[in-house]
Amino acid sequence: MLDHKTIYILAIESSCDDTSAAVLMNDKVLSNIVATQAIHKEYGGVVPELASRAHQQNIVPVVDQAIAKANIDKKQLSAIAFTRGPGLMGSLLVGTSFAKSLSLGLHIPLIEVNHMKAHILAHFIDDENMKAPTFPFLALTISGGHTQIVQVNDFFDMKIIGQTLDDAVGEAFDKSAKILGLPYPGGPLIDKHAANGNHLRFNFPIPKVKDLNFSFSGLKTSILYFIQKQTKEDPNFILDNLEDICASIQYTIITILMLKLKKAVKLTGIKEIAIGGGVSANSGIRNALLEAQTKYGWNTYVPKFEYCTDNAAMIGIVGYYKYKNEIFAQQDVTAKARYLIS
Repeated sequence: MLDHKTIYILAIESSCDDTSAAVLMNDKVLSNIVATQAIHKEYGGVVPELASRAHQQNIVPVVDQAIAKANIDKKQLSAIAFTRGPGLMGSLLVGTSFAKSLSLGLHIPLIEVNHMKAHILAHFIDDENMKAPTFPFLALTISGGHTQIVQVNDFFDMKIIGQTLDDAVGEAFDKSAKILGLPYPGGPLIDKHAANGNHLRFNFPIPKVKDLNFSFSGLKTSILYFIQKQTKEDPNFILDNLEDICASIQYTIITILMLKLKKAVKLTGIKEIAIGGGVSANSGIRNALLEAQTKYGWNTYVPKFEYCTDNAAMIGIVGYYKYKNEIFAQQDVTAKARYLIS
C-alpha cells in the first residue's frame, strides 16, 4: 500500500491555450501557475497550431515555477496528474507527453484526469473561502466548449443529464461579442458592459429544447439579425446602446441556464447546486445562482475566480483523490480530444 499521510501532486493542464502547473499537498494548493497565450487575440480565437507551440515553450518554466513556489523538491512528489482531455489534441499532447516523461523519470505514478470532471471537483480544494457541496449534487459546467448539467453522486460517479445540442454557452457569449465588434475574448466584455445596462431593453428568444438539453445557435442567429437590422437603420446603434444590448444578451443566456437548472432540480429532487468552468466567472451567472439559494431554497456553490478558468489546481485535486484510491494510468495512455464524462 502507498503512504497516504502527505501526498504531493504535481498537476499539469494544457487542454486549450493556457499552460498551467500546480502543486498540491493533499487537498491544499501550494502553487497554481498559469501562463496565458496573448497571441490568439489578433486572430479573434484560439489557433490550435499556435497554441501547441506556445505550450511547448511554456511548460518547462511553468512547472519549474510551480515547484519552486511550492517550496518542495521534485523528489518529494508523490505523483504527476495531467489533463488527458477533452481539448485541442496538439495542446493535450504537450501536457500528456511531459507528464509521462516526468513520471517515468521520477519513478512515481501517473494520473490521467478528465478536464470537465476537474472543473466540477475544483469545489473540493481546501480553501477557507470555499465550501464543498454535499453528495449528491448537480453541477452546471459552462465553458467555451461545454454546457452540461451533471449529476454527481460521488468523486468517481458522475452522469450527464443535460447538455448543449450545438454551441456551448461560452461560444454564445464570444460570438455575440464578435457581432458587436468587441475584441476576443468577448465574453468577459459582455459581462463588464452588462453591469451598467438595462437587461429588459431588448428581447431575444428563449429556445424550446426538450428535456434538460440546451441550444444556443438560434439565439446567436437572432442576435446577428437583430444587430444587422438595427445598424442598417442607425449606424451608431451599437455604440449608443452597447450596455443595454450586452445586458439583454446576458440576461437571456442566464435565463436559459436557470430554466434548465430549475427543471433538473425538480426532476432529481437534488438542491445542492455547483457551477464550474470558465463561464462560471461571469458575474451575472454567479449572482443568479446565489439569488436562487434564497428564492428556491437551494444550497449553491460558486468557486473562486482562479479555479473557474483553466488551471492546474483543479487537475491536482482530482489527482489527489485518485491517488488515495490508487487509480493510476499506464505509460501507454494517450490524449483524447473528445473525452466524455462517464
